[in-house]
Order: sequence, then structure tokens, then C-alpha cells
Amino acid sequence: MEFKNRLIELRKKKKLLQTDVAKQIGVARATYGAYEQGNRQPDFEILEKIASLYDVTTDYLLGRSNVPGMTEDEEFESFANDPELERWYRKLPESEEEDLKKLRQMWEIIRSDKNRRD
Repeated sequence: MEFKNRLIELRKKKKLLQTDVAKQIGVARATYGAYEQGNRQPDFEILEKIASLYDVTTDYLLGRSNVPGMTEDEEFESFANDPELERWYRKLPESEEEDLKKLRQMWEIIRSDKNRRD
């Protein structure tokens, strides 16, 4: 999901107006509106303020993580430490190269479908 769409979604979940958010992060309403329209990008300091306001990580805002409270690395760590996945993962080296290619293709389809829904 794009940055601007995440901003809109998060603001609406909190039932805030652009004016409310702008005031809380210390920018003009027009500036915040430009963030939501995708015409402008916040600097790092403002990005951190937005993340704090919405109680999400900057990775989530930037689309590097799909879990609001986790960084990209934390999300991967959580995924990688799943016991079911670990059993399956141990068997991967025994797989044929062609099967691994199919698995990669399936994963790309899943990821692209999820990104479209987000």
C-alpha cells in the first residue's frame, strides 16, 4: 500500500480531520493534505511524529512492513520463527530446483495480491 493511502486509512481509523493531524505534528493543513495526495513527502522528523501519532512504525508508513507495530526486520523474524514454517523450511533443501522455482512464483503471486488489497 502506498504511503499516502496508509496516511488516509490511519487518519480515518482515528476519526481525525487533516487539520487535527496537521496541528498535532506541527505542519500546515495544506502540507499534510499534500502528504495524503502524494504531492509531497515529509522529512524524517515529521515522519516520526506521524508514526508516533498513529502508533505505528515508520517501516509500516513507508510500506516496508504490513504489520503496523513491527519493523520490516521484526515482521520477518516473527514469520521466520513460526514453528510450522520451521518444519516446512527444513525440507526445502531436499526439494527439486523446479519445485523451488514454482514456490517462488507462488510467493510472488501471494505478495502481489496482498499488496493490491492493501
